[in-house]
Amino acid sequence: MDRDLLTNVSRTSVRTKLAPKLADLLTDILVDSILTVKQENEPIDLFMVEIMEMKHRTAADSRLVRGIVLDHGARHPDMPKSLTNCHILTMNVSLEYEKTEVNSSWYYSSAEERDAMVEAERRFIDVRVKKIIDFKRSVCDTPDKKFVIVNQKGIDPLSLDMLAKEGIFALRRAKRRNMERVTLACGGEPMNSVDNLEKHVLGYAGKVYEHVLGEEKFTFIEDVKNPKSCTILIKGPNKHTITQIKDAVRDGLRAIKNAIEDQCLVPGAGAFEIACFMELMKFKDSVKGRQRLGVEAFAQALLVIPKALARNAGFDAQDTMVSLQEEYLDGNLTGIDISTGDPCNPIDEGIWDNYNVKKHLLSSCTVIASNILLTDELMRAGRSSLKAGG
Repeated sequence: MDRDLLTNVSRTSVRTKLAPKLADLLTDILVDSILTVKQENEPIDLFMVEIMEMKHRTAADSRLVRGIVLDHGARHPDMPKSLTNCHILTMNVSLEYEKTEVNSSWYYSSAEERDAMVEAERRFIDVRVKKIIDFKRSVCDTPDKKFVIVNQKGIDPLSLDMLAKEGIFALRRAKRRNMERVTLACGGEPMNSVDNLEKHVLGYAGKVYEHVLGEEKFTFIEDVKNPKSCTILIKGPNKHTITQIKDAVRDGLRAIKNAIEDQCLVPGAGAFEIACFMELMKFKDSVKGRQRLGVEAFAQALLVIPKALARNAGFDAQDTMVSLQEEYLDGNLTGIDISTGDPCNPIDEGIWDNYNVKKHLLSSCTVIASNILLTDELMRAGRSSLKAGG
């Protein structure tokens, strides 16, 4: 599956839901995102493609971030807002007072004892913060190197103040899935302790900056060396537009994933249904008895899809079906051109459907129809048993 073919698959899916200009913009974004997270000899994990929405500007400003976009920012006003050449430390270490897991209490008889207890708790946290600061000083030995912390647990105000004075950009209470994506995109290892910190546990990002939008903050981590995760940033003026784009993006990602995994595609624009109808009508002549009616009914049912395409495009369904069948009898692969209503070659137009979707469509429709008929038979039997003497 080369890039051009995947682009056609993505465009076919997205254009069914969005305007052509916006669909073409998203098409390249979707293909790039799948190729970014795709690993050799491994199944494609769509969860590694984060979809982030931002109610800002227009839908045409949506873009692909080859890195991570976090939906929160730093919690200290003195922390830097934009950094370059960053070492990233991902942690799951608490840098704040923690409550005990069971109900407990401390008793003191004087103010001195209380102060000593508070100081002991504070010292426990300060030791952890100082270890991080010492590690930062050893790693960032030149002014052009910066340090970023992404912590899954909390960081209290005093710890934030100590980190800010060292020029460290610290994020607290990061979501677990974001922690996993940060390590995949930037490299490094997540740490559960600040003891024995070494340089190989750090990730790298060329650029980290904070974007403030109203009361919301977003943190962008970009220019990573080996991105195994990425973010599709969807922008739009209102919630309705963003929801519509998000649905189209999810369908487009699945279409590309299916195409890569199936290693097979089916011509779209109703071409498969027309060809199948014509072949079933030929096959009907070799069938005897009542089964002929079943073959013909199945063949007619397949025409629902091209008829729906013709009606949605504003053309007469019967006239369109006749022209398509005549074109097929001439030996041409034919589908519907929704711009003109005339027959077209979907391969030349780059219109493709997923093989997996067509296969499940054919198998599931027969099962569903059989179950519906069985339900009718059961209801009919139930009514007859309720009659007097039945």
